[in-house]
Amino acid sequence: MDQIRARLKQIDETLQNDLELRTATQHFAAAESDYKSAERELKLREADFEKQRVKIEQAEASLYGGQVHNPKELQDLRKDVVSLKKHLETLEARELDAMLIVETVEKELQSAKSGLENVQSNKSSQNRDLMQEDEALRKDLERLDSERNAAMSDLTGQPVNIYNQLRQQKRGLAVTTISDGGCAACGATLNAMQQQNARSATQLFNCPTCGRILYAN
Repeated sequence: MDQIRARLKQIDETLQNDLELRTATQHFAAAESDYKSAERELKLREADFEKQRVKIEQAEASLYGGQVHNPKELQDLRKDVVSLKKHLETLEARELDAMLIVETVEKELQSAKSGLENVQSNKSSQNRDLMQEDEALRKDLERLDSERNAAMSDLTGQPVNIYNQLRQQKRGLAVTTISDGGCAACGATLNAMQQQNARSATQLFNCPTCGRILYAN
């Protein structure tokens, strides 16, 4: 019964505190956030590039439109066009860098999504198995509890009190057997008289070393 309760507790903790699923979920959320941030940055770079391209078109229209005749103004316009085109190259490079970053984080997002879906799928199957095991163990525990209550009804108060005290003191193991001429719990060697006393049906015999109740056929 102690072993079943310990396993039930372990199952409950596994179902309630799923570190692997939480980690996969957090990884996906972080990748999704990075992707959205990269997309926003790319849109800004695209907008900057488009604004610069429009400026160049306007400057060239003024330069070649025939409306400006002053040589000094024409020279200044040519310089402006050259400068604007040079900056356009810089903006284009930034846009390309942003596109590469988006591609990279998109792959990471897809990987994180696949990882999360795999964990969810595996956990769904695992949790189903754990819940089935939990149900079976609870039925076993109920059966054993009935058997224990039936056995306890035939016992007098003093042996039961001793047994319960030993269970608390000895980490749940109050009764042990004789194995190879010694206590199976602590390994202490028992002489012939002690082994014979352990076979008594009228009185309890405790291991001289660990104090547990010894039982032998």
